[in-house]
Amino acid sequence: MRQGSDLGTMITRDMVPTLRISAVQVLALACLGVVAGVWLKRKIRLLDWLNIPASVLGGFIYALIALLLRDRYLNLEFDLVLRDILMVAFFTTVGLRASVRLVRQGGAQVLRFWLLASLGVVVQNVLGVGLARLLGIDSLAGLICGSVTMAGGPGTALAFGQTFERLGLRGATDLAIAAAMFGIVAGGLLGGFAGGRLIERGRLQPAPVEQAATLEVVAYAADPPERRTPTLEGARASEKASLMDNVAAVAVAMGIGSLISLGIQRLGVVLPAYIGAMIAAAIIRNLDDRYRFAGLAQHHIDDIGGISLNLFIVMALLGLRLWELVHLAVPVLVILLAQVLLVWSLSVWMTFRWMNRDYEAAVMAGGYCGFMLGTTANALAAMGVLVEKYGPAPRAVLVVSLVGAFLIDFTNATIITAAANLLR
Repeated sequence: MRQGSDLGTMITRDMVPTLRISAVQVLALACLGVVAGVWLKRKIRLLDWLNIPASVLGGFIYALIALLLRDRYLNLEFDLVLRDILMVAFFTTVGLRASVRLVRQGGAQVLRFWLLASLGVVVQNVLGVGLARLLGIDSLAGLICGSVTMAGGPGTALAFGQTFERLGLRGATDLAIAAAMFGIVAGGLLGGFAGGRLIERGRLQPAPVEQAATLEVVAYAADPPERRTPTLEGARASEKASLMDNVAAVAVAMGIGSLISLGIQRLGVVLPAYIGAMIAAAIIRNLDDRYRFAGLAQHHIDDIGGISLNLFIVMALLGLRLWELVHLAVPVLVILLAQVLLVWSLSVWMTFRWMNRDYEAAVMAGGYCGFMLGTTANALAAMGVLVEKYGPAPRAVLVVSLVGAFLIDFTNATIITAAANLLR
């Protein structure tokens, strides 16, 4: 039975109606979710103290409502086409922040953080496989509950799910998706809290505003004096750039990036869909630094990225199938909870200490907790809460963005492939 509805398309199946929410309606819900999250954080001080991003809070409320309604009163189906577009848009703005001058200035920290993340990937897999054998389940299931879904997130889970099924693990894709969703929730809840506790416990302060207010200022300060004048002129010019110019730059980078991603896929390399857009955006950013043809302004790029990120996270949690987590076997839940404790320990005790124990290191520790349990979007949302509350951390944002959204994918894919061949 099918009938029209102002809220979407209603379908009655097995006595429980299903409501299909269109893409435009999903966009409206995402906006309301962000607003609701902000309102709840103002009203409930504990939520603000935990540094939970408003978008994570609003999206998780939607996921809980969908869980309570499912198979009892109403099943909800969401058209999430905008989710993937917003994800690519957000990571495009990350690429537009990737100035070579800034990367060169923080190069040692990028390498150090990459090594920390790679070590975390190895330990996640050792823990997952070890607990799987101890609990009497397939070692491949332990690997899935390791870096495949924790550091890898939903993209890697989907990419490797069918591979594990071919290796003999039945239901590997469903297990991978459920475990990845668990990680997203855990990372979204714990990332900001971990960084915030480090900041408050150590009474850490951000760098002076004049040194770190924007990525441009940091990048320009790294240049020798003879090169600063034209750069500062470019910075002043960027303040006059229109929002439309910057939206156009993001859109063009996304279009070019889709072609780059298609070329990478034809080479047989499995990487997240946004990698091509990030590469195109980084090229545009550095060409614009030199020739000033695109009129990029960092405050506009930050605004576009922030809006895309918040809406993307709510939409991602709208599609969170909590009922799949409810049906996870006890051994799998034990492994996943152990992974949460592991990442928490690595972020607080190792990442913070190895990244210099300062304010930026605390923000990086929060980001590490976020993306090693879910996605880079989670990590940057958690870091965004910390930056908004305590002050700017431009180098931390760039380091986590480069490692979490790009470099760790290479390491993780290599380690997963090697481990899967050893265990099959």
